[in-house]
Amino acid sequence: MTQSATKMQILRILFYSADPESHAEWLLLLRTSLPDADVRLWQPGDNAPADYALVWQPPAELLQAPRALKAIFNLGAGVDAILKQALPSDIPLIRIDDGAMAIQMAEYVTYGVLHYFRQFDRFAQQARDQHWIPLPLRDKAQFRIGILGLGVLGSRIAKALQHFEFPVQAWTRSAKQIPDVTTFHGDAGLKQLLADSNVVVCCLPLTGQTRGVLNRSTLEQLPPHSYVINVARGAHIIQDDLLALIRSGHLAGAMLDVFDQEPLPPEHPLWHEPRVTITPHISAKTVYAESVRQITRKIAALERGENVAGLVERSRGY
Repeated sequence: MTQSATKMQILRILFYSADPESHAEWLLLLRTSLPDADVRLWQPGDNAPADYALVWQPPAELLQAPRALKAIFNLGAGVDAILKQALPSDIPLIRIDDGAMAIQMAEYVTYGVLHYFRQFDRFAQQARDQHWIPLPLRDKAQFRIGILGLGVLGSRIAKALQHFEFPVQAWTRSAKQIPDVTTFHGDAGLKQLLADSNVVVCCLPLTGQTRGVLNRSTLEQLPPHSYVINVARGAHIIQDDLLALIRSGHLAGAMLDVFDQEPLPPEHPLWHEPRVTITPHISAKTVYAESVRQITRKIAALERGENVAGLVERSRGY
């Protein structure tokens, strides 16, 4: 085999992340996992061909160049940002299925549910006031958790909450079933789930249909003193409506990890509402090593002409 023929077989991997501090770790892992590939960091002006693009929040210039790409990998579970760009329609877009994020998100949501169910916020206030007042234990059998979205992340959250014997129900856009979870779908199903959920957990993909899904009209369908947890995207909730319903007493509070604007501006009223717990988009962080292992397996499968999981249906938005 000639030297030029050998070079033709080398996979060309183009990498970019909007977080420059992550570049060194990503590149080291990719080059270690794909030792026979040419892995390069995209720089402005780089319009050279590549076989695969591995990206997170890439600039339009990177995706619009004619590179003869076989596939684009989005380095995260959420694809709402990349779908806003003018992607070549004939190139598959593949997301990270999990990247070790599901267990992190299950931990976060379980903490939020237990914190509210066991009334730790009230005990914390009593401690500050030096009050020793045991509170009645809530009836878990009547304390239902409603999960919006039942993909990889939502399913793992459901499993974690079932471990603590919470009644779990879930809503999806189209019919879906998983063991021991009551499921609903469609507009009528959303109303049923909300009307019978003491805690609602949002882990939906962000699409045109799910944007603003939790607004005054839908949040008012929750029983009085219900609790809201959002680990998906800030745009799923109309923040002013949520805040108004908390202040009116209809909702007990919320635990929010995502917001319309991030970082949340210092002057935002959510900072000053004690019944809202704010975290800085940390409910689940991509674990680079696991993501690279997954990408490596998928590239090998694609090179063999096989189908892979995580192919984004652009018309559906996920």
